[in-house]
Amino acid sequence: MEGRRTTTTSSRSNNPPPPSRFSALSRILELESRGGHNDRVVAGGLAYFVAHLQQDLQPERLAPDLARLLNYEKLSLDDRAAAIAAARKSLGADPAPDPNAKSRKSTKTRPGGAGKTRGAGRKSRLDTPVTNLFRVGPQYEKLLAKLNIATYEDFLYHFPRKYLDRSNFTAVADIRAGQAVNVIADVIELSSRRTRGRVSTITRGLLSDGSNSIPAVWFNQPYLEKTLQGRRNVAFFGRAQWGRDGPELRAPDFELDLNRSLHAGAQVPVYPATGKLSQKLLRLWAGEVVESCADLIIEFIPEDIRASAGLIGIGPALRDIHFPDSPAAAAAAVKRLAFDELFLLQLGVLERRREWREGSPGRAIQAEREDIREFVRSLPFKLTGDQGTAVGEILDDIERPVAMNRLLQGDVGSGKTVVAACSILACVRAGYQAAVMAPTQLLAEQHFTTLTEVFTGQDLSVELITGALTKAKRRKAWKRVAAGEVDVVIGTQALITEESEFAALSFIVVDEQHRFGVHQRARLRGMGYNPHVLVMTATPIPRTLALTLYGDLDITRIAEMPPGRRPVKTALIAPEQRAKAFSFIREQVAEGRQVFIVFPLIEESETLQVRSAEAEFARLGTEVFPDLADRIGLLHGRLKNKAKTAVMDAFRAHELDVLVTTAVVEVGVDVPNATIMMIEGAERFGLAQLHQFRGRVGRSDMQSYCLLLSDSEDAAENERLLAMTCTTDGFALAERDLELRGPGEVLGSRQSGLPELRVASLSDVATLELSRREAIALFKRDPDLLHADNRLIRERLDSFWDRRAELS
Repeated sequence: MEGRRTTTTSSRSNNPPPPSRFSALSRILELESRGGHNDRVVAGGLAYFVAHLQQDLQPERLAPDLARLLNYEKLSLDDRAAAIAAARKSLGADPAPDPNAKSRKSTKTRPGGAGKTRGAGRKSRLDTPVTNLFRVGPQYEKLLAKLNIATYEDFLYHFPRKYLDRSNFTAVADIRAGQAVNVIADVIELSSRRTRGRVSTITRGLLSDGSNSIPAVWFNQPYLEKTLQGRRNVAFFGRAQWGRDGPELRAPDFELDLNRSLHAGAQVPVYPATGKLSQKLLRLWAGEVVESCADLIIEFIPEDIRASAGLIGIGPALRDIHFPDSPAAAAAAVKRLAFDELFLLQLGVLERRREWREGSPGRAIQAEREDIREFVRSLPFKLTGDQGTAVGEILDDIERPVAMNRLLQGDVGSGKTVVAACSILACVRAGYQAAVMAPTQLLAEQHFTTLTEVFTGQDLSVELITGALTKAKRRKAWKRVAAGEVDVVIGTQALITEESEFAALSFIVVDEQHRFGVHQRARLRGMGYNPHVLVMTATPIPRTLALTLYGDLDITRIAEMPPGRRPVKTALIAPEQRAKAFSFIREQVAEGRQVFIVFPLIEESETLQVRSAEAEFARLGTEVFPDLADRIGLLHGRLKNKAKTAVMDAFRAHELDVLVTTAVVEVGVDVPNATIMMIEGAERFGLAQLHQFRGRVGRSDMQSYCLLLSDSEDAAENERLLAMTCTTDGFALAERDLELRGPGEVLGSRQSGLPELRVASLSDVATLELSRREAIALFKRDPDLLHADNRLIRERLDSFWDRRAELS
């Protein structure tokens, strides 16, 4: 256990305990002596502090001179002075100072409590290592390192994940079993006994506040008998459970003095933790760090911006986010610190946008507009108005001597690929090459099939290069590309290997950008002379979020769907209606239609009670559709590429009627004859992902259906799923998903290339818009942040973006 001594210590020992373990106690004793032994230095009293120290050292014992302090509050002033002197001698400290000395320090304890005393006589620096904190030895140092905490400044920015409201108290008479309660009561009985076999200790007490009494029980904490015996007005916090004769408190936390406690009497922080790091220790350390360092953080947001945005100062924000006096104080602190992160994020995005526009000269490609119009007329369908607008914007971009950087947003089935095809054709007709990079082999193959069909009769060559090719075939393919014999190259990450070489790459299409890392995209851009880049995504991203994540890109949105498409009818199916859903599937198959059945897992899990693709594939073929056993296929991410391709080819060719699959079907599967998408365990997917699944059907003029099956009894969860039945607007669903589940669900994976946010959330639209407004205004006034008032912003901005991580 952390804090346990490796040598036995006594009052006669010539080797005092290691200073790193007892330095805080030594300073507490010093201040207690300076304060006249009035027992006001430590929140809860010195005995309480020493009792917790003893708990941490079990099964070892405190030295006798330290153990004597367990009864400190019961000693006379003379006996307290003698006990302090003996304890300090045991710790190897200097002689006790004169209690009447004029140099007494203030002992205000909130938010610092016992830990605050460490700062007496000197000011801690932000880069002070956490090993200077009370009881932080090698073990705790390692655990804190897992939380990315190495210095006081790191700890200052290790924010609570929530707060416990311990400011309101319940009368004992009003306590009901099952409640989380806060009570102030007197300890009227307390005793400990060993269990049979003497392997553990049970401490039982009776607590009363005058309205009634309630039993309390603790396990393996016999020292509490001395700490709590006869105590009055103690605050207890815990959950009431049914005991032998009614409600009782099981192992409640307690505080002896609410006025000087970090753990009670207000909004109590709960921190992200790991291992054996207790919340009490984290609060103790946070109190010390906040008291010594919060005022050392320099204010970097100018006063005019703070006033305009309604923000409090950085020092008060750091104090209140750790130890707020009220929910309102916590909210104001979170708003300020979230603004800081989003403001710096927006400034960085604006800088990246300017750098791209000013520092990325590209080839001006003269598009033969009449050729493109003739190509569009040759298609078996008409472009929608949004598609035509998108093509025009892209052609305008590539005709400029600046590398295009544009995002093409469009719902599943909205026709983004045809827009990309028009753009690719314009580049090829001008004598250049184009590349299309997709995140999966399935999607790369889909693009290859689609573009090959679209370009029929256009006299251009298309090559598919993926990891599934043999080395020999890949070498031959790249030789053709390098010789200029290939006009369009389609592939996966195989496009950015060392063997990749283009003759004249000038146009790149990156599909589903968020699935690639920053370095992967940069590598592809480096294959040519600053090629024009078109990023496509079928993931609906709300405008505010898109402007943040893709603020360095120009954004084009396709909202119209091609004519003739019927909206997919969507229904939430209860578990008892599963058999009825299977009957409907059988009817559709009998009419010649095909069906997707999606499961959240590949294999059965002992910990997750959800259906798996493999188990249900076997069950469907033997119990549900035995007559269709030979026409049911299985597709999931663990299959080898050849097997995946074979299954999908069979499904496209209608050699299979039912495809049992996992989320791998989310993108890259286009089977117009499929009319049913059945999703098992729908509650385990975000709305954006469910909408992607739904987009796999409804790709023809036939009526299609999406069946959502959920075993969840959570009303809120099912209300979320009902949103799918009310709209087919992917952007409306994305807004709802952003609100309910955060940006991770909207994007499907974490956005790469952006700094990590410690307190802000990209789903906080109000602060996102506020920070963007202020960032744009500042950027217009001083884009290089050269003004003296903005020098600190410049420093913070550089530091903030330096800690971004590649997370894909």
